[in-house]
Amino acid sequence: MVKLVLGLLLVSAAGAAGAQNMPAATFLAKAEALEKKGAMALFSGDLGVLKREIQASGKLLRAEQQAAAKAGRKAAYCMPEKAGINSSELLAHLRALPPAERNQPIRAAFAGLVRKKFPCPA
Repeated sequence: MVKLVLGLLLVSAAGAAGAQNMPAATFLAKAEALEKKGAMALFSGDLGVLKREIQASGKLLRAEQQAAAKAGRKAAYCMPEKAGINSSELLAHLRALPPAERNQPIRAAFAGLVRKKFPCPA
């Protein structure tokens, strides 16, 4: 249930503004705690917090991609309009980060996943 909810959040990642720059480690800890709650996670305030973080991160990444295109520069990634990233992919990516990289903002960690999943054609 929580994976479905987090997955829906990721699909709509381009819709919000104002990233809070939550560390990736904090995001991961909150997401894992929600997973443990099962269906009760729907009643947690942390669900909204994570949703806002990912939506804001997605919006910033999309803006960076568009700015690069407008400036005639090659973008670091080529995220499609409807980026198909689910919560399992995001959490696996965060879990795979070396401990030293887990203090980076979730936006930067999310950007790493987007670069891997949506590389630009050569």
